[in-house]
Amino acid sequence: MEPRFLLLSDVAAELNVSDSQVYHMVRSGELPAIKIGGRGQWRVERAKLEQYIDQKHAETAAWVQENPLIE
Repeated sequence: MEPRFLLLSDVAAELNVSDSQVYHMVRSGELPAIKIGGRGQWRVERAKLEQYIDQKHAETAAWVQENPLIE
C-alpha cells in the first residue's frame, strides 16, 4: 500500500524535478501541501499530487491546441 502523504523529495522524484523546485511549487500555492510536526515539515497528499498531474496534462493539451506546431 502506498503512503497517503509524500515527502517533498518523494514528489520531486515522482515529477523528475529538483527538491527546491517542488518546495517553490508548494510555497507558491501551485501544489497543495500541509505542514506537520513541531518542525513544520511539508507533506503532499498523494491524491493532491495526482490531481496536480491531471491538471498539468489538461493545461498542456490546451496549450498545444492553441499553439500548433508549424513546419
